[in-house]
Amino acid sequence: SKTLADIDIECIEKIANEFLKARGNDKFIYVFGNGGSGSTASHMVCDIVKGCSYEEEKKFKVICLNDNIPTILAYSNDVDYEVIFEEQLKNFVSEGDVVLGISGSGNSQNVINAINFAKSKKAVTIGFTGFNGGRVNEIVDIGLNVPINDMQITEDIHLIINHIFYQIFDS
Repeated sequence: SKTLADIDIECIEKIANEFLKARGNDKFIYVFGNGGSGSTASHMVCDIVKGCSYEEEKKFKVICLNDNIPTILAYSNDVDYEVIFEEQLKNFVSEGDVVLGISGSGNSQNVINAINFAKSKKAVTIGFTGFNGGRVNEIVDIGLNVPINDMQITEDIHLIINHIFYQIFDS
């Protein structure tokens, strides 16, 4: 509860507004992460694509880059694991899209690479991090950091924030 109280509520509002702006402008939102953060990314996409877009005239266009396992495996095997998200963004991302990288440590190189590429394409970059925010929090346009040195609590709070977005977008 102490960690939840330390979350920047204005940051959550800024991110929600960027998602709503993307929906309003027919822009795409790309979400991704590794491990538990990848699960959170996938969960977020499900909640927003189905839960917040079903039967709505204006829909969110949200894609989870860690859900295409064959593509991830191909890049990992043939190129390098550090490019699995960046290379996918090269096929899709454009100016005004939103790119959300989730990294508990804030130091996942594949997330950092993807965010740097997205910035070069003038996408809005967002990071969900924990611990001290790591490199991800330093380079994104909007960084939502869970200020605790505990991966499980960080991941729990990232999921809570996901569900806060659901409540905002579904109302």
